[in-house]
Amino acid sequence: MCLLVRHFSRFEPPFTIASNSLLHYDTAGPDQFGLLSYSVARALLIDTDTASDDAVALIMALRFPEVRVVAITTVAGNVGVQQATRNALYTVELCGANVPVYAGAEKPLLRAHQSATWFHGRDGFGDHNYPPPHQSPGKLHAVEAIIEVIEANPGVVLVTLAPLTNLALALAKKPSIAAKVGRCVVMGGAPCCEGNVTPAAEYNIWVDPEAARTVLLSGLPVELIGWQLSRGDAVLHKDDIAHIQGFNNELARFAVECNSRARQAYMEQTGEDGISLPDPIAMSIALDPSVGTQWSAHYVDVETHSELTRGMTVVDRLSVADDDRNKAVWTPVLDKARKAKVCWTIDTKRWKETLLSALN
Repeated sequence: MCLLVRHFSRFEPPFTIASNSLLHYDTAGPDQFGLLSYSVARALLIDTDTASDDAVALIMALRFPEVRVVAITTVAGNVGVQQATRNALYTVELCGANVPVYAGAEKPLLRAHQSATWFHGRDGFGDHNYPPPHQSPGKLHAVEAIIEVIEANPGVVLVTLAPLTNLALALAKKPSIAAKVGRCVVMGGAPCCEGNVTPAAEYNIWVDPEAARTVLLSGLPVELIGWQLSRGDAVLHKDDIAHIQGFNNELARFAVECNSRARQAYMEQTGEDGISLPDPIAMSIALDPSVGTQWSAHYVDVETHSELTRGMTVVDRLSVADDDRNKAVWTPVLDKARKAKVCWTIDTKRWKETLLSALN
């Protein structure tokens, strides 16, 4: 027997809850774990430590008509993994979507977990006391889900909005999945610029630098979307925020409200007033690569030993890694890694149009 479930968006197809309580779209058949398989061009897999900007990125993906989000996996980062999972489920329900969410790693590979609740609030959503979601996470561990999704959807677009712990564990368990990913869009790093959690490092990479290095050495087709792309004209300023609030709908209100603490923290951190959204910018590029306007391919390594520069994304921008004076240090990267595509600039007008379209 199937029970009809209310759906909130006219953009989403109807869905059902089957008698085994595994969610699935009417337009695709799940396997025994509830994972969906779609055509390559439409399949998206998202790994997230769901806090305020992650939620906006999820809304963008769930509302984008040309893709289907096959699964969402969660990991400890901005908040603990249980809170990240709750937040992801809440966001999926808010969109009226039906996508399985799988909880993953509770801590980095080798280090203690250090959250970013100082930036996003204790619950990651600015502490507005949103109600708990109705649905529960899937039975699979996120690492298993990542492997299952990639193997079932060759060419899948993998979008990481969080520390890379889950993905590193999946690669350690099944290295062959790297060759089956079409694109791996990584929101992380501070290529050739200052970091946002230390002078040298961006938060997602800093939290679990060993995992980030594993991913960069894995052979995955990484597209590195650094946090600096969310600054300057890319920030949602007062006029942008007023425009979104003018939509006067639940998604738009939530997108602004859940980022209220993040807006304050960004002001404290940079002196700039506005909402900086690194995860949604990465998602906009995942959905439409032409949002990125300047790219180049380089070897990238991550600092894992120094506390001063822990998590620094070191980009071989001048292609000197294989010089005699550098080769000994860079040999692991030169031998194992493929070059990452690094995004240096974006079309800020196009990025904001993608966001507005999702929220309106």
